[in-house]
Amino acid sequence: MSETSQAMQRIARGTGIVFAGTVISAFFGFLSRAIIARYFSVEEYGGFNLGLTVLNIVLVIATLGFQSSLPREVAVYREKRPSQLWDLVSTALVILIFNSTLLMLFLIFGAENIASILHDSRLIESLRVISFALPFSALTAGIIAVSRGFGRVKEKVYFQDIFFQVAFFVFVIVGAFLKFSFSYVFFAYIVAQMLTLAFLLFDVLRTGLIKFKLTFIPHLGKDFVIFSLPLMLTGILGFMMTRTDTLMLGYYKGSEVVGIYNAAAPLASMLPIFLNSTGFLYMPIASRLYAGGKLEELKRVYQILTKWVFLLTLPIFSVMFLFPEATINFFFGAKYVSASKALQILALGFMFHTLLGLNGMSLIVIGEPRLNLIGDSFAVVLNVVLNILLIPAFGLEGAAIATASSYFVANVFRSFWLYKKTGIHPFSWNYVKPLLISFALLGLIQSLHLKVPNIWYAIPVLVVFLGVYFFLVLLSKSVDKEDVELLLVLEKRMGVDLRVIKRILRRFV
Repeated sequence: MSETSQAMQRIARGTGIVFAGTVISAFFGFLSRAIIARYFSVEEYGGFNLGLTVLNIVLVIATLGFQSSLPREVAVYREKRPSQLWDLVSTALVILIFNSTLLMLFLIFGAENIASILHDSRLIESLRVISFALPFSALTAGIIAVSRGFGRVKEKVYFQDIFFQVAFFVFVIVGAFLKFSFSYVFFAYIVAQMLTLAFLLFDVLRTGLIKFKLTFIPHLGKDFVIFSLPLMLTGILGFMMTRTDTLMLGYYKGSEVVGIYNAAAPLASMLPIFLNSTGFLYMPIASRLYAGGKLEELKRVYQILTKWVFLLTLPIFSVMFLFPEATINFFFGAKYVSASKALQILALGFMFHTLLGLNGMSLIVIGEPRLNLIGDSFAVVLNVVLNILLIPAFGLEGAAIATASSYFVANVFRSFWLYKKTGIHPFSWNYVKPLLISFALLGLIQSLHLKVPNIWYAIPVLVVFLGVYFFLVLLSKSVDKEDVELLLVLEKRMGVDLRVIKRILRRFV
């Protein structure tokens, strides 16, 4: 079996649990948002999203890029400097605690100024309450980053993905049932973060995964922060690409429009779910291939992985793009249907990001993270400029165009430099053919202007579309031998007999 196939199989085996956690997290996250949207006013739902957006921006600053740097540094220290490993971990966690507490105080005392900038006085109380979640969120992120450095996914999936979202969902349900005031939602968010950290700490101490020492080594802290800062800046820029639209809609149009828009934005942001799940283990495997000089194998892994991610994402994208009104109505209710055009535009932007693959992560693999920073800087500037130009005139659709355009620019920039530096790109001929088939079929169905009253009427259309699509993919012989080998691994792990599917696939390899 080729090294490419072995790498793909390792990614597939590890991606399963990450994907399951991501799906569960997204499911309960959607339910929580849907309940808040349905049981509170549009203005209150918009205020919740504005408050959460500000908190998450500050969280990126509070964590200083440690989510990306700690896994790498923990792995390096385990290999080369094991005696200093726990000094590094303790120093990093002390920095997180100090920085997040400082920024929590900044939010509390600066809430009035932030609310003034966003033209929403109701945001003052929301920020002062939800800011107390910041230290708990930051420390949870740090501990999970350390566990990732040990090659573990359990802590992320069980606690950050599942426990927090389920706990918050339960609290929201209770609040809606008992008809608590809207401010209860923010208290529920804080308690869910507190409980997540408490149970995570109990688990890592019980298993001995992390040895806590109240140690701070200044030179370790300095070197680590310097290494992490570019990753933090990239994280801030990436977050701004997805959240600038919400903030600027709040500035120009108010909380009600933000509430409507945030029926579309969370749905569209689900599209890279498969891409992000595969990325968790792609990084270490791709790094080993690159370090070993196996560039052809890395290129092949990139192409096969991108094709699989696109094929898995296509059904979700098709529902959002072809039937946006039915999709929004199903999740958020009829009062949010006016965001349907914005959902279509955002879905196109996120799907473009998906079909180009893990280009940003691959730039980090080859030692060029600064290119991500440069590309994201261009994209964020474009995002802000387009939001300023388009939101006053076009509202929701203008914000969506700005975000989709920024994703297009960022991904073209990353893919261009990845190809220039390594020759890696996703466009094998067996990937181009499915792309062309999907564009043609989606365009054909869109031209029919089908009107469906709800999501259940859309399902038969989607089933026919996907059936015809995969038949044409097979007919065009777009199946690679690595696809069949990967299917064999999945068959073995799931314990099911896929003999018929394998027989069909082998005829089209």
